[in-house]
Amino acid sequence: MAAVLWVGLGGFLGANARYLLGGWVASRYGAAFPYGTFVINVTGSFILGFFLAFAQDRVWVAPSARLLFAVGFVGAYTTFSTFEYESVRLLQDREMLLAAVYLFGSVLTGGVATIAGMALGGWI
Repeated sequence: MAAVLWVGLGGFLGANARYLLGGWVASRYGAAFPYGTFVINVTGSFILGFFLAFAQDRVWVAPSARLLFAVGFVGAYTTFSTFEYESVRLLQDREMLLAAVYLFGSVLTGGVATIAGMALGGWI
């Protein structure tokens, strides 16, 4: 149960960080291009990559800190960062076919799912 609380606390902080930063970026640069989401996805990818690389060989980084930050905070801040990290890990492991399927499959099926959701949402 403690793990769920750590993830929840991190998620609360990450979701609010996303909301505040996204709003600030949009108010500063406009909404013609999704600058806020772009900034969040790129910074989230950097933050997750940095934290997981940093924590990987440091046993003193508590499992609760990993849950709070990597799963909770960054997970709520952006799931794009997880997608990018997992893609890079597949490439590092020389799993080129799996990486290609994951990268292209996620983008293509995600796009199709978005279109389907928009169609259903507009139809109902």
